[in-house]
Amino acid sequence: MAPTTRSQVSPFLDPGPHTKVNSLAIVQLSRDNFLPVYLQAPTASHDGYAEGAVVNTRYGSFPHATMLNVPWGSQIRASKVDTGSRGRKRKREAGDDASRDATASSEKDNEDSATPANDDVAVAVKQAVADTSGFVHVLPPTPEVWTSSLPHRTQVVYTPDYSYVLHRIRARPGSVLIEAGSGSGSFTHASTRAVYNGYPTDGQRKGKVYSFEFHEQRYHKMKKELFEHGLDGLVELNHRDVYNGGFLVDGQSPGADAIFLDLPAPWEALPHLSRRRPQPLPGANSTPQEGKQWVSPLNPKKSAHLCTFSPCIEQVTKTVSAMRRLGWVDIEMVEIANRKLHTSRERVGLHLNFDRGVNNSPHDVEEAITRLAEIEQRFREHAGKSREGEEDMDSGDEDTVPVAKNSGATNGNRIVPTEDEVPSSSTAPWMEGRLITRGEPEIKTHTSYLVFAVLPMEWTEEDEAVAAVKYPVSKEQKLVGAMDKAARKQERREQLQKQKQGSNRKARRKERDEKMGEVAA
Repeated sequence: MAPTTRSQVSPFLDPGPHTKVNSLAIVQLSRDNFLPVYLQAPTASHDGYAEGAVVNTRYGSFPHATMLNVPWGSQIRASKVDTGSRGRKRKREAGDDASRDATASSEKDNEDSATPANDDVAVAVKQAVADTSGFVHVLPPTPEVWTSSLPHRTQVVYTPDYSYVLHRIRARPGSVLIEAGSGSGSFTHASTRAVYNGYPTDGQRKGKVYSFEFHEQRYHKMKKELFEHGLDGLVELNHRDVYNGGFLVDGQSPGADAIFLDLPAPWEALPHLSRRRPQPLPGANSTPQEGKQWVSPLNPKKSAHLCTFSPCIEQVTKTVSAMRRLGWVDIEMVEIANRKLHTSRERVGLHLNFDRGVNNSPHDVEEAITRLAEIEQRFREHAGKSREGEEDMDSGDEDTVPVAKNSGATNGNRIVPTEDEVPSSSTAPWMEGRLITRGEPEIKTHTSYLVFAVLPMEWTEEDEAVAAVKYPVSKEQKLVGAMDKAARKQERREQLQKQKQGSNRKARRKERDEKMGEVAA
């Protein structure tokens, strides 16, 4: 647990005002489609592209050069690059090695004879040319965006869950947090940002996350990601089975005050999270730290707040039973049901039937009546044309369909809006219409059950003595705890007697008359 310092802050904590070379950026393709990209400098052709490294999507091709040194959130236009044979790799056959080596040696000889031996001569990078359509947005890396774009190695703890978990376990700047089950790293990134108050230096205690992962491949991938994201100084990743090995780091206590367990059997890891050596469980082969001096991984000066993440209710039942046996209090289970609300403006009217994103229905009753009158009028005109050759006997009896006032004139099958219905030019297009809010048609399915508990700090005789000096209560006579039952009853009788004397009307009237007599004399 040696202190580690870094000269550069992680982009997840301080991304800066604009994108940088060799930094992580999140390319937003659509509303819920994100792509993590490590931006590279366009020093030479890359994978056959003269523009350097290129990100190819269904919305177009985007060279890294167009995404460098731009403010975060910028819109990047697609570029015209050759996506034909370049960038494709064919399978190598058995007889290709010899021919490839001969060709490479001959090409190298030709290049050496045609080009002088000068290291300063570099391959020119082609300037990217903007395409006519297609764009993406480049976003800074945050735990929320990373959760939506990370490669899934295990079940992911999503933003609604981990935001509530970090609030309940009181993860704040300067806290020390234990995470068991790193998985894909979603909760690791969020918890690191929550406890961050600076990189650790000599003699200073800073916020830190101690993460434990049992799977070796996931451990190595997670360790690589933490290094690339600049979080290796704030997260200490350990490859260990916490069911048997516990949560100590190099034999020392992390001093944690917040714990998050994303394990298949969290009740087997709970005995290691105790203030004292727990009693052996029925049927257990061994106890935690057997044969050694007990060292608790928890902070002795604070209460420990715990959360377990379990998909099945059977896991919750066993976890709660183990918590009660080990002295945890304030046990509570919570299930998060997340539902997004989409806010937009809706324009309603029959004259907007050719516009995009409108409600093609009558705006009010008057517009509906006008539309019905128009349809009736067209029906009458069509019926009259079929009787043009006949005698016009009933022409005088036909009624003219009235048109509602302030209604729009008709143009074929479409109502032409009047001047009052046309929005003024001073109103922005995105401010037209009424503001509405719609929820998702379906609520997200169940993710997991969250079980919260608190393990209070131990209260020793020294703590009791310090509290007695700071808050003296032995000399307080009016406290309920400092009086016996008989004294309290006597005090109550005296209070009632005073109230009774004060409510005597005759005594008050006599006293008032005496005062008035003294004034008159």
